[in-house]
Amino acid sequence: MLIAQISDTHILAHGSDHPAADFRADCLRRSIADVNRQRPDAVIFTGDTTQFGQAEEYARLRELLAPLEPPLYLVPGNRDDKSALRHSFDDLSYLPANGDFLHYVIEDYDMRLVALDSTSPGERKGVFCPLRQAWLDEVLSNEPNRPTLLFIHHPPFDVDDHYVGGYRRPEEAAAFADIVRRHPQVVGLICGHVHWLVECQWANRPARVMPSIAVDLRKGIDETEAREQPIYLLHSLSDEAGLMSEMKRVAGEASNA
Repeated sequence: MLIAQISDTHILAHGSDHPAADFRADCLRRSIADVNRQRPDAVIFTGDTTQFGQAEEYARLRELLAPLEPPLYLVPGNRDDKSALRHSFDDLSYLPANGDFLHYVIEDYDMRLVALDSTSPGERKGVFCPLRQAWLDEVLSNEPNRPTLLFIHHPPFDVDDHYVGGYRRPEEAAAFADIVRRHPQVVGLICGHVHWLVECQWANRPARVMPSIAVDLRKGIDETEAREQPIYLLHSLSDEAGLMSEMKRVAGEASNA
């Protein structure tokens, strides 16, 4: 199975006076075109889809995502408004229509996809409260023999000095890791939020954090490299190598759109 990951687009509304509004839209537009050329089985969007969680921003986001050919699976980031996101993407049947959390499970592939909501209104840091912990433990217990990929916005681990103590309560991040350790079918975790390219081991599993699609927000990429090129990740799973991830740099020049 081949999965494309996009994240942290921070899209702004049409007519926004933010200097990066059109540039961010162009970064996503070009990335979607490149993703389509790769023909992945699915696209996972790990949050911070918009800058302020406004309806006008989600309307623009929908326009930009419309050409995407593979199925799209998204989770909210701390910049997203869950009510507005639900309303704007009410055609995505996997999104829960009500409740506090946008958790869900995708069973359509050989590899199970489990979406986790680490956001809480007014909270910038990650949240993985006991209710979320119980939900994940039950979901994983229901299918102990199926390879499972988890995706979430906030990484539950530190990233050098740039991202430290990223969860509201350290014990919530620790409980998350403990659950994963108990379920060997989990093949990995993919995240957003940090705007930084990271590959590491977490809870004895491979974890990946992808840089922001919005190039003006991207961190940790050598400044001598092309600064106009958006980046996304391609993930695949093999029996021999496990979860493998490849950084895809979108070629071509930024447009004037």
